[in-house]
Amino acid sequence: MAGCPVVSRLTWRTNYLLLLVICACVIVWITSLSESHMKMREQVTTSAKVQTKAKNEMKQGEAVVERMPKDLCPEKSPLLRGAMRLEFRPSLTLEQVEEENKGVSEGQYEPEECKARQSVAVLIPHRNREKHLMYLLHHLHPFLQRQQLHYAIYIIHQAGDATFNRAKLLNIGYLEALKNFNWDCFIFHDVDLVPENDHNLYTCAKQPKHLVVGRNSTGYRLRYNGYFGGVTAMSKEQFAKVNGFPNTYWGWGGEDDDLRLRVQLQGMKVVRPQADVARYTMVFHKRDNGNEVNKDRMRLLGQTPKMWRKDGLNSCTYKTLSVEHPALYINITVDIGNQLKAH
Repeated sequence: MAGCPVVSRLTWRTNYLLLLVICACVIVWITSLSESHMKMREQVTTSAKVQTKAKNEMKQGEAVVERMPKDLCPEKSPLLRGAMRLEFRPSLTLEQVEEENKGVSEGQYEPEECKARQSVAVLIPHRNREKHLMYLLHHLHPFLQRQQLHYAIYIIHQAGDATFNRAKLLNIGYLEALKNFNWDCFIFHDVDLVPENDHNLYTCAKQPKHLVVGRNSTGYRLRYNGYFGGVTAMSKEQFAKVNGFPNTYWGWGGEDDDLRLRVQLQGMKVVRPQADVARYTMVFHKRDNGNEVNKDRMRLLGQTPKMWRKDGLNSCTYKTLSVEHPALYINITVDIGNQLKAH
């Protein structure tokens, strides 16, 4: 019985020591767990920083790629095909033309592979010629794309039933197009003439350029020596220098001869491509009502030397009724007023 107190004391001390050991183990375990958690947080933070840095570097790389300028398109496009056989299918629809020209957006196109050498606005005066317009768009869009041009096609539509005024509509097209973009070159284009050869470049030269040397309706011969109608190309500066077209030619004829006189009065000369290249198909049509022959054209031509400064871009008045942006062109509908009767 005398040994029992000793055993009791040893058991108490053993229990106390065991409790201390357990507490120490718990403390060590908690400390280890905390350090492991901190390391994990540091790893996650480091990983996030690495990912963020990688994303930033990727964005910077993409921005550098986007900012890298394109090379200029070659002077002679490798896409040109030369003379083409034109088709005017009665079944053709505007939806089909859109489907074939998906690279065109709201009437504009820009080559992806290079930077175009010129930015060109094609201006087409129009009224009641929807079928002709569709045929022209069908051929003209791929024609211009093969020339690797940055271009837009503007349709200037004369509202109402007043006598047609081609020249004034083209002045309006020039003024309105420059509100959208600082175009280098302007092509003044009749709706019924379709180019046959894509080597006939729709670009501007150092001198005003006449693009219709021949057409099927004239046996592919120049209509007359001074002819400057149908399709012409003038730079922004050249057209401004001659004060544009006259606004006073109502009906058919005379306004293109007036423009040629203005060019000559400014010491410029008309240049043309080779005859075997500058060929057009004229889509047959009867003369429109409201576009009868201008019987006053010869009198007006005689006044050109004294009138060109007063009658032109600087006196072109009109009211814009609407500007629409369908897929294949920019449509500008205008009220140009009525012809003033000569006294």
